[in-house]
Amino acid sequence: MNNVTALLKEQAERFEHTLEQYLPGGESVVAQAMRYSLMGGGKRIRPVLAQAFCALFGGRPEDAAPLAVAIELVHCYSLVHDDLPCMDNDDMRRGRPACHKQFGEQAALLAGSAMLCEALLVLHNTQLQAECRCEAVNILMRASIDMIEGQWQDLSYESVAITRAQLEEMNALKTGALLRAACELGCLAAGASEDQMRAARQYAAQLGLLFQLTDDILDVTASSETLGKTAGKDAAAGKNTWVSLLGLPAAQQFAHELAAAAQQAIAGYADAEHLLYQLPQWLLTRNN
Repeated sequence: MNNVTALLKEQAERFEHTLEQYLPGGESVVAQAMRYSLMGGGKRIRPVLAQAFCALFGGRPEDAAPLAVAIELVHCYSLVHDDLPCMDNDDMRRGRPACHKQFGEQAALLAGSAMLCEALLVLHNTQLQAECRCEAVNILMRASIDMIEGQWQDLSYESVAITRAQLEEMNALKTGALLRAACELGCLAAGASEDQMRAARQYAAQLGLLFQLTDDILDVTASSETLGKTAGKDAAAGKNTWVSLLGLPAAQQFAHELAAAAQQAIAGYADAEHLLYQLPQWLLTRNN
């Protein structure tokens, strides 16, 4: 999996050069908070997915670059809001102070909202044909609404016993929606067929659950230093996680099943050496 780690790092660094072109100017506190949050590092999984699916189905990765920027803007906005005291109340993000700890709650709230607006502007200004731009907005905003609903479910379910089906639905919304949108946007940029789009959605559904599942596992097995955020917060807050529902060994087994299912979804398009095929297995071994 070292080759996947190196490739992801390389693609993340390349994407950051693209993202820099879209950073807001100005010296207002809100603009500074936006730049701080957008350039705070991270794995850039969603932009990588968008560009990788574009290339897989015959497009050029640069064709999906603005769509990748838009999805990352929405993702970063969600992280800024997620860390706020009224939400998950976390002081750390990606190994440094969360946006609201650095700039204050008011600036963080506005910076997150501005990033969502900026994502729409990016989509509006792409070189895609008007019909594709409209579909890109539809994909991203539908996913954003799903993500918000999932976050509300997460807050509502604190210290309340829920079923496996409820946990799957919450994860599919909160974590899986933007991952699905990233895959769909990559397909859109490539002009993918319905069958190809369907395969991408199936892949994304498994990957979304897997991503949250490995997050839940890391919350109880990794240190705060390794994670770059506070470890053990989910259990302390009474949150429903795959580990609290299934126990650690069963959660780890489920993760392996999801990884295999994600690979199977695109087996007809990506060979065993392709990044998209290897990514689910890499998620099983990640440490942050």
